[in-house]
Amino acid sequence: MEKLPKDKKIILFDGVCNLCDATVQKVIKADKNDTFRFVALQSDLGKEILNYIGVDPEKTDSIILYEPGIAYHIKAGAAIEIARTIGGIYSLLVLFSVFPDWLKDIGYDFVARNRYKWFGKKESCMIPSPEIKAKFLE
Repeated sequence: MEKLPKDKKIILFDGVCNLCDATVQKVIKADKNDTFRFVALQSDLGKEILNYIGVDPEKTDSIILYEPGIAYHIKAGAAIEIARTIGGIYSLLVLFSVFPDWLKDIGYDFVARNRYKWFGKKESCMIPSPEIKAKFLE
C-alpha cells in the first residue's frame, strides 16, 4: 500500500467507540517520537488496509496495529505492542506477554464485547482537532 507512510506504525481503531477514542487520545499524548498514525476501521482506508492484510472486518472490530511491510498485531497483542513502543508507565502492559495469546485475548474480548455498554458509542467517528489531524490518515 503505497499511500501509507513506511516509517510509521498504523493503529486501526473503532472510530465510534468512546473507550477506543479515549485510548487513541492517550496514545497521541504519549507518542513523544511521533511513531503512530491512526485510521478508523469504518473508514474507506481502514477497510482497504484490512483487506490488504487479510483481516476479516466481521471478525475483528477492535484495535489492530499495522507496521507496513513488517507485521500486524490484533487484540491484546496490538495493545501490548503499542504499550511497548510508547514506553513509560504503559510498558507495564508488556508483563502480560508471558501469557499465551488465547488467554490474553479472552480478557481483551470480554472488554471489547462490553465496550459500548460500559463506555458508550458515538454516532460517527471523532473529528480531530487541527493540532492532531495530521496523525490521522484518510
